[in-house]
Amino acid sequence: MSQFKATVNATEYPPQLKHKTIFAAYNDLAPGEAMLLINDHDPVPLRFQFEAMHPGEFTWEYLEQGPEKFQVKIGKN
Repeated sequence: MSQFKATVNATEYPPQLKHKTIFAAYNDLAPGEAMLLINDHDPVPLRFQFEAMHPGEFTWEYLEQGPEKFQVKIGKN
């Protein structure tokens, strides 16, 4: 069984849907669960958005940091 409740490969979505899809997956997590985000660039702006919208409510752990592929484990506290 995967350690992730959901996996979002952001490269598969058009730009206007990426963050909406990622936040929908995050909102479906129960406390203690995590999702995997896959992207083709460092999602720093997304992290800032998480910090603004969910301060202190999430964890952010890089599993792979480029240069072509980034994988981030995002957990809900």
